[in-house]
Amino acid sequence: MGLLTLLRALKQNDQEYRVLMLGLDNSGKTTALKQLAGEDVAHITPTQGFNIKSVQTEGFKLNVWDIGGQKSIRPYWKNYYDATDGLIYMIDSADRNRAEETAEELAILLDEEKLDGVTVLLFANKQDLITAMPPEELMSALKLTSQRGRKIIMQPCSAKTGDGLQEGLKQLLDVINAAKASGK
Repeated sequence: MGLLTLLRALKQNDQEYRVLMLGLDNSGKTTALKQLAGEDVAHITPTQGFNIKSVQTEGFKLNVWDIGGQKSIRPYWKNYYDATDGLIYMIDSADRNRAEETAEELAILLDEEKLDGVTVLLFANKQDLITAMPPEELMSALKLTSQRGRKIIMQPCSAKTGDGLQEGLKQLLDVINAAKASGK
């Protein structure tokens, strides 16, 4: 087997997925994405529009689209739904005042036809803060105790420290790969 044949075989095994990262402003989306990409997270500014980063993990390439979460930008989220393999919804679990707004925006996403069947990874961010809601309380606040027909993963994390981010991506990939293997 020549080098060119070997490279072609490796390229065919290379899996690439499109992941959309959404959430309210100041939830930690950009910090998490930079952390996952191995970049410096010391100076983060609010996303005006979107960021795209390719993240290699578990032998897969994830093209992650981080879309700004300001109220004025949210109506444009729908322009990015096509061909989405996974959805990451970042939640500021320390911001109890916005829990209802977070739940409303997530409910809109879960009802979106173009995202039907897409696996959702909920990152319960800012778990390093003492005021953070634990995942069980957050699931209840988000009214997600009974979601039928959709796989929803809750992963506590801290985008600032990186804790829990890789574990969440691994769970997301496991579900996406299982769905693709079964033909869904």
